[in-house]
Amino acid sequence: MRRLLNFLYDGAAALAALCMVALLCAVLLSIVSRQLSFHVPGIDAYAGYLMAAAGFLALAHTLKRGEHIRVTLVLSALKGRAHQALELFALALGTLLAVLFAYYSVRLAWQSHAFNDISTSSDATPLWLPQLSMGVGAMVMAIAFVDELVLQLLGRRAGATPGEALRNE
Repeated sequence: MRRLLNFLYDGAAALAALCMVALLCAVLLSIVSRQLSFHVPGIDAYAGYLMAAAGFLALAHTLKRGEHIRVTLVLSALKGRAHQALELFALALGTLLAVLFAYYSVRLAWQSHAFNDISTSSDATPLWLPQLSMGVGAMVMAIAFVDELVLQLLGRRAGATPGEALRNE
């Protein structure tokens, strides 16, 4: 099961990386098209869609690597059971919020599909297509939060301490 979950997180991160490369290409195409006086319809909108997709698809991978912003001032002052209780509370609350976010993100994409909602820009893209990446990213993040919560309950959660965060706190 661990290998499957890690594959899911890494796969979402790889898709996020592909979206970032595609975003770079879209921005470069937009710049070149302006310099050469031709227009690519909707390229700015697609760049925005790719930027959002990259951000949402990378959420779970970032969480599992301990790279999300955390305020550890109170947490670091606590020891023993109080530390564990606060950690468990934070993970439970994070899990609840991630599940709600995933539910409403998927619901938004589904409603956009059901109502045939399209972009107001010149490309007229069906909005459920770019919203799908938000829903998928939110679902993978919710799975990652449930994973972290279960690991904490079982006492197997490794405390992620990224070096960058330690230097910035």
